[in-house]
Amino acid sequence: MDDWQYKPARDQALTPAETLRSLQRESGLAYSTTQMLWRIGVYAYLKTYHRLKVIGSEHIPKKPPFVMIANHASHLDALVLGAALPWNLRRKAFPIAAGDVFFETPQASLFSAMTLNALPMWRKHCGPHALQELRERLINEPAIYLLFPEGQRSRDGTMGPFKPGLGMMIAGSEVPVVPCYLDGTFAACPPGTKWPRPWPLKLHIGPPMTFADVVNRRAGWDEIATKLQTAVEALRTPPKVTEP
Repeated sequence: MDDWQYKPARDQALTPAETLRSLQRESGLAYSTTQMLWRIGVYAYLKTYHRLKVIGSEHIPKKPPFVMIANHASHLDALVLGAALPWNLRRKAFPIAAGDVFFETPQASLFSAMTLNALPMWRKHCGPHALQELRERLINEPAIYLLFPEGQRSRDGTMGPFKPGLGMMIAGSEVPVVPCYLDGTFAACPPGTKWPRPWPLKLHIGPPMTFADVVNRRAGWDEIATKLQTAVEALRTPPKVTEP
């Protein structure tokens, strides 16, 4: 048996406000309890109000680390991805959220950290150091990231080009990336909607992909973004053709 080693919490030197906005935040009892109650409520809401259907759940890896990615059209997207995970994995899941939206105020930071378990990505000041920090946590913890490579929500429901940031986190590693396609979230909750509509939602999950042989440089990051965008688009349900 390996010798037990004491490791201090990564966020112990931070103030409570700094902890909420830190990529090194660790979950204590209060976080875990709040998040468990939140997940139960969200799952019930998605299954009853939106009649959520998950297709391809057998593709989800049995243990972390891994990354789930999808198109981004609604504030419901991260909730749906999290709800698709088996219960034993959900406490390891961290949605990567826009810091300038979900962590802009103390109240928003408290909600995002305590209920969503989100980690902030500051879009205007996101440098290689932040992505490297996320990469290290993903691999070493290990963790599960819920991530939207477009970098922002769609304003018209169409999928935009994937940004190469995800490649910096997983290029040259064995970490699987699970491509997903969210169907119905834009219709249920487009930008500007005060309350979601009772629109049915579907989540299509594809086979995981790994990029251990891809170089961890700009060319490799772009290659990963292109391949993952193609994989997500391939999961889209084709429209039904009606006979004349």
